[in-house]
Amino acid sequence: MTIATRKDDAAETIVETAKTAENAALGTDTNDEGVMTAEDLAALCESRSETYSFLARLFREEVDEALLAQLNDTDYPVSSGNGLMDEGYYQIAKYLSNAWVDPLMKLSVDYTRAFLGSGIDTYSAAYPFESVYTSEKRLLMSDARDEVLAIYRSCGLEKSESWTVGEDHVAVELEFMGVLAHRAAKALRAGDEERAFSLINTQRNFMDDHLASWVPVFLSDTRRFADTTFYQGVANVTEGFLEEDAALLADLVAA
Repeated sequence: MTIATRKDDAAETIVETAKTAENAALGTDTNDEGVMTAEDLAALCESRSETYSFLARLFREEVDEALLAQLNDTDYPVSSGNGLMDEGYYQIAKYLSNAWVDPLMKLSVDYTRAFLGSGIDTYSAAYPFESVYTSEKRLLMSDARDEVLAIYRSCGLEKSESWTVGEDHVAVELEFMGVLAHRAAKALRAGDEERAFSLINTQRNFMDDHLASWVPVFLSDTRRFADTTFYQGVANVTEGFLEEDAALLADLVAA
């Protein structure tokens, strides 16, 4: 799988997607007849894709100058419809508004502290791998990695050569959801609703079988090990978004 950073409107998208998803799940993002159109759903899937890719970027590596500028230019909502997201937006915005002295260095240090730790003790950080959270001995490259790799390959995806760590890294799993959401949007716009809903069903299964099984605990550890309210806020926004998206996918599959 190619791990790519999207720099267009991704930061703004993460602010908007929770409410869009909520409206869609409630049936309010509709045409005049009260029915969600294929284009409505395609736009929603594209928005979800951008949000997943943006979240993946935040966990994949430290904040750089371009991302910091983008984050500073974002307007964060007071009320998104999800309490965790609201708290996360507030934490991120507050941190950025007060980060005057060498913010990139401070965020880099906190990224290392929160996600890399000592590199020896698997209880000293929020290690961002499904294997660590789902294997009995908290081992890397265990069953979870093999399972997600098989799923990626079944969807015709391989990781890029530049990605040198396990395929069960949270950034790769989030990026995978973004890729499938983007494919679903393309299928809907091409009139292939059967393929689109097959992709949505794959996302729902991946959410239930993988992301939901370990990411909430990982995010709880992120809040515990991160010193900055920035990464604590990222954890809250991510957990809130996944809650909203899990509910949306369940509704779409059941429809």
